[in-house]
This record gives sequence, structure tokens and C-alpha cells, in this order.
Amino acid sequence: MKSWVQSHLNVGLVVGVLLVVLTYLVVSEQAASGRIRVVTTVAQWIVDKQVNEGSSETVAIPEAEQIVDKQLIRVPSETEKPTTTTKVLCSTDERLSDYCELEGDIRIRGRSWSVDIVPSTWSERHEWKIQPYSRRTATHVDKVNVTQLQGPPSSAPACTVTYTKPAIIFALGGYSGNIFHDHADVLLPLFYLSRRYAGEVQLLVINRVQPWWLGKYALALTRMSKYDVVNLDGDTHVRCFRHVTVGLRLHKDFGIIPDQVPGGVHLAMPDFTRFLREAYTLPRDAAASLAKEPNKKPRMMMIQRQPYRRFVNEKEIVAAAEAAGFEVVVTELHLDAAVEEKARLVNSFDAILGLHGAGMTNEVFLPPGGVLIQVVPWGNIDLMARVEYGEPATEMGLKYFCYNITVQESSLLEEYGPDDPVITDPESVHRRGWMALYNIYLTKQNVRLDIARFSLTLKEAMDHFRQRQ
Repeated sequence: MKSWVQSHLNVGLVVGVLLVVLTYLVVSEQAASGRIRVVTTVAQWIVDKQVNEGSSETVAIPEAEQIVDKQLIRVPSETEKPTTTTKVLCSTDERLSDYCELEGDIRIRGRSWSVDIVPSTWSERHEWKIQPYSRRTATHVDKVNVTQLQGPPSSAPACTVTYTKPAIIFALGGYSGNIFHDHADVLLPLFYLSRRYAGEVQLLVINRVQPWWLGKYALALTRMSKYDVVNLDGDTHVRCFRHVTVGLRLHKDFGIIPDQVPGGVHLAMPDFTRFLREAYTLPRDAAASLAKEPNKKPRMMMIQRQPYRRFVNEKEIVAAAEAAGFEVVVTELHLDAAVEEKARLVNSFDAILGLHGAGMTNEVFLPPGGVLIQVVPWGNIDLMARVEYGEPATEMGLKYFCYNITVQESSLLEEYGPDDPVITDPESVHRRGWMALYNIYLTKQNVRLDIARFSLTLKEAMDHFRQRQ
């Protein structure tokens, strides 16, 4: 009996092998003639990422379902294009930002801050936690769960709202609420991410901490999208899209790298400042030119701060600037003033003079060809000042002048004495951490400019207007 069973098992095994071989030959012949689709699932590790100022290169596989960052890739046959394409690129290792670019069947559940990628066929499950605020180091930001579902598609949450336009998910919190970070961290990356869609894009925001923010910047946001911003906090819908960007990808601290703008759109900082002038209907798109109007006095806004980091000898500075040929107005830009009001005010000037700080961000409203004079306090913070405001000013088409004070011009010399490390070794304060640096050099320090020395900077600024055509 045992030998009879064994013999039948052997016969069955042989028949099974023959059937497998026959099926392979038939399928191969049909695939070669293009009559049947053969799907090969290949486990392909995507490696050798190159990171350069927040950029990332990944291998592109045309007409394929891509899951990038060590994911499975499903490749269609050469003779048949897929009816749907799912592309997923998620990056969590760039210098500044996390982000995902998703294409396919994307379903967003706002209440749980979840983004589900629904595969057209079986797929491995993969998950990312993406901070959709542009600076990864920022705190008080809610993260989004991006999940490549395993399948089948029927297991995905059902759509309650379906869109034909793409979407961008971003978060507030973090450092937003400060004018510099509002523009550098949120408005600028939103601008270059949305520009390729010409207004046909849905903005989705996670914003539990600053409900007033959207209203404050409504004029700029409405020029990025033709549609009201959707607040995902507590949203009960399952919103479905074909293309979604999760997170704001920051190119650098405050600027645009043209080659990294998505969609093949060429943008630079002058495009951003032009966008703001249009959003706030600012009238001036060119600063004063004394070559054309020799009797004109360029208008200088001198930003005065309270109660610290202020110019102690304000009247002497004003007199020196007027002697150089400027019309000077001293102003304090109040935090509660409407953005469009401040924008129109700044746009009426040709130059800004101020101590390093968020007020320098108002350079975005100056007419092209204007001047930014940044006075940098004591404490070896000139690099910070240049990166945050100096380089952006130059890229915007402004003329930038940096005036680094000497220790004799700082109130810290009298407060700490000439032998204190605050004076003799600022780097030792830097090593104590950001709060030590901030509290000493950026909060309580006042400045008394050396008028004779500062007059040389004022002369250079006036020469710029004389040479402008």
C-alpha cells in the first residue's frame, strides 16, 4: 500500500513540474507577442542618496509604480502602460525639512492627521512620520502619518470628498508667528511649491496653535490658491487626491535654489518679492534713482526697537543720514499691525536701516534697487545676520550693507566690563547654547553708533542711489 501511494506521489510531482514548465513557455511566448501583461515585482534598494543643501536625488523609473527609500518597485511590461501610477517619494534625512511627494490614490483623514497611499495591487506596508513644518528642528508641530497600505484597495477608508486638483499639506506652530519665520518657513516654500499649479491647488493646514495666522496672511494665500484653505484639525472627511505634497521643503534658511523648484518652473527671490507686491497691491517696483531725479532724496526707514536692542543715539544717527542726503523717518513696526498696512508703509521707502532682528524681514516689501543697512550687534553673529537677511537681500535685487559694531559701540562693555568673556570671547557664550547667546547678545544689548565710522556706510548707500539708472 505504501509503495502504491509513493508511486502516485512521484507521478504527481512529475506532472506538476511539466505543467509549470508548459505554463512558463506559454506565458513567455504571449508576453513576447504583447498579448498578456507580465508583472515582475523586484525588491530594489534605492541607495547612494546625495544630499546638497536640502536636495535629494532618487532613481526615477518611468511608467513604474515607485516606492522610494528602500521600497518594492513594481515594473509593468514594455508593451503595456499601467492604468494607474503610484509614485511615492518620502525624505526624512535632508538637512532642513521632511517631505513626501505622492501620486496615485491618496486618501487624507484630517482628524487623525493620516495620509494613506492606496495601491492598485498588493504592496508591502510602509510608514513615515512627516513633520509638515519646513524646519525639522522646530517644536510644537504635529506630525502626519504617511502610510503605504498593504492592500487590498477595498480595505482603505472610503472617500467622502474627491478632488481633481493636487494638494499641499503644511503645518503651523514651530517658529511661525515671527515675521521672519512666517516668510522664510511658510510663505516662501508655499510660494515655490504652489506656483506650478497657477492657483489650481488645495492647501490643507494643520494649525492647532495659531488660529489667527491664516487671516493675517490671507491676501498672500489667496494668490497661491483659488480655494479656501482647509483646516485638517478635527476634519471628519476622507479627502481623496491624485497628487499630494506633504510638508514644506526648505531650500535654505531664507531663499530659493532655482534648480530645486518642482515642476520645472524657474523661480528666484525677485519672483517672490514681486508676488508679495502683487498680493498687497504695492505701488512701487523701483527704488529712487538720482541719475534720473538728481534732486530727489531717497527715503530711509530707521527701525527703532523697544525696550532693548535699540539705537541709543537715535538723533545723531538721523542727523548723519540726513547730512548724507536721505529723508529719514524713525518708526517702530508694531507686531499687531496688519501685514498689508506695514507692506504699503515699507514700500514707500527706498532704504531700511535697523539692528539685526526680525524687523529686517520687511526688506521683502522694499522696491527693487532699494538698500538694506543691517547693523550687527557685538557677539560674533555676523554670519547669522548675513545668512538670514544679507544674502536674501542681495538675491531679492537690493543693495546690502553690513555694519558690524565694535565693542566700544555696545552697551555690554559697560554692563560686563572689558575682561568678561562676553566681551573677550563671544564664542564661549555660543558654546553655552542658543538661549545664552540670545539672552546676552540679541535681547539686552543696545547700540551707540560711532557716527564718524557709520557715516562711511551712509555715503556708500547714497552712492548706490546716485549710480542707479
